[in-house]
Amino acid sequence: MAADDLSSPARKRGRDEEEEEEEVVDGEAAQKRARGEDPEGGALLGLANYEEDEEDEEAAAAAGRRRANGRHEEEEEDDEVDNDVRRAPERRPRQVELRRDCPYLDTVNRQVLDFDFEKFCSISLSNLNVYACLVCGKYYQGRGLKSHAYTHSLEAGHHVFINLQTEKAYCLPDGYEINDPSLEDIRHVLNPRFTTEQVRNLDRNKQWSRALDGSNYLPGMVGLNNIKETDFVNVTIQSLMRITPLRNFFLIPENYRHSKSPLVHRFGELTRKIWHARNFKGQVSPHEFLQAVMRASDKRFQIGVQSDPVEFMSWLLNTMHSKLKSRKRNRSIIHDCFQGELEVVKEFHKKHIVEKKEDGDEQNGDAGSDIVTETSRVPFLMLGLDLPPPPLFKDAMEKNIIPQVPLFNILKKFDGETVTEVVRPSIARMRYRVIRLPKYLILHMRRFTKNNFFVEKNPTLVNFPVKNLELKDYIPLPKPKDSEKLRSKYDLIANVVHDGKPGEGCYRVFVQRKSEEAWYEMQDLHVTETLPQMVALSEAYMQIYEQHE
Repeated sequence: MAADDLSSPARKRGRDEEEEEEEVVDGEAAQKRARGEDPEGGALLGLANYEEDEEDEEAAAAAGRRRANGRHEEEEEDDEVDNDVRRAPERRPRQVELRRDCPYLDTVNRQVLDFDFEKFCSISLSNLNVYACLVCGKYYQGRGLKSHAYTHSLEAGHHVFINLQTEKAYCLPDGYEINDPSLEDIRHVLNPRFTTEQVRNLDRNKQWSRALDGSNYLPGMVGLNNIKETDFVNVTIQSLMRITPLRNFFLIPENYRHSKSPLVHRFGELTRKIWHARNFKGQVSPHEFLQAVMRASDKRFQIGVQSDPVEFMSWLLNTMHSKLKSRKRNRSIIHDCFQGELEVVKEFHKKHIVEKKEDGDEQNGDAGSDIVTETSRVPFLMLGLDLPPPPLFKDAMEKNIIPQVPLFNILKKFDGETVTEVVRPSIARMRYRVIRLPKYLILHMRRFTKNNFFVEKNPTLVNFPVKNLELKDYIPLPKPKDSEKLRSKYDLIANVVHDGKPGEGCYRVFVQRKSEEAWYEMQDLHVTETLPQMVALSEAYMQIYEQHE
């Protein structure tokens, strides 16, 4: 009995010593894990420091803290001290495991992936921290425990996601980052990239590309989806894609990184997608670009409302110039390509000026006979050509004769001698003369005239050369400097055509592929090769000519 009493304290001391030793061992193991070492001697998998990127959750938490602070500021000082004590600790970067052996990579379905639409969560409609499910192609927000992407991974059993901004791939709900080269083709479709060497050789490439569905397409000659009456945008984009300096500028995002305009960046993305040789499909949807156009134009141009491609081209070039020009110089790639200069001579009666003055004594009977002449230099991005009026009466066959006019006849408007009478803003006689030619000359034929009742369309056909338009033979041009050569010869590279009635109808465009010097007819998704002779047989509405080097 006495022996048992004596041994019990000894047993208690032994147990206490064992527990202390276990605590010491556990502490050492925890320290090894903190240093990234295996407590049993091996090395753990490498960890990547990755900032928690769920901005929406952070914003909500920050807003909650601000509201709480606002309430507590009105309380006493001792309550403020308590708030400081209870303040949440700073968030630390979350450790994300990097793995190459993801077992779900075979579930990735490239057939359903489409990165042309706006990057919005399909549930919350937020554009913050959006991930694409690589199994079903839908967009979801976040990847935390309460996020839509995490919930989708549990409900649908889809485990591979890619961040649409950082291009990092993750496996959910496990939460580790996937580092596998098999996903590089998806990253290239999400954000196409071009090297300077690739851009330089684009016009020499004659190779066709193959989409996932087995269809073949030519990079740069892909169809554009008509979302709803957006063919006026499609023909404008397809025409601008033939402007080599403009295309090369927008293929390299570093060239316009200084611009904060979403319109400029969406146009650059669209340009890279059209010229990308590794697309999953043979067409591109300009949805994101159209959304940027609607916002930038204050819904002057919008989806579902037919508009004029000439008006859209003029608005787009002027807007992009204003967003691209720097503070130091008032130049941009837009002006380098398209800007020319006119000399405008305006003649008007002095009477119209005198009548506007409040003092009636200044009026006299001879004022109406005085003619004032003003000469000015005006820059231009495109030239408008007036068509002769169509015949009013039918011929003997009871059909209207469709008149034809050579391009050189309507170009006489800019010879410096032909008088053009204008009514707005005041009645005047105008004479125009080209004093500086641009590298790319945009002409538009004024086919549509509006009155108080309806819109009329002039069906006159314009006969124009597809190659070697020599302007110096038809309009006087300024003499070049001694070291320069007169460059007045142009080749047609894009021809926009309107079919159908005014206010209805549709637009299509003929464009030239430089690598083969072949012509293609493009109408939304339809791209077909055509003969150069067919280009001149259509009702031309807007044309782009390239200057000979």
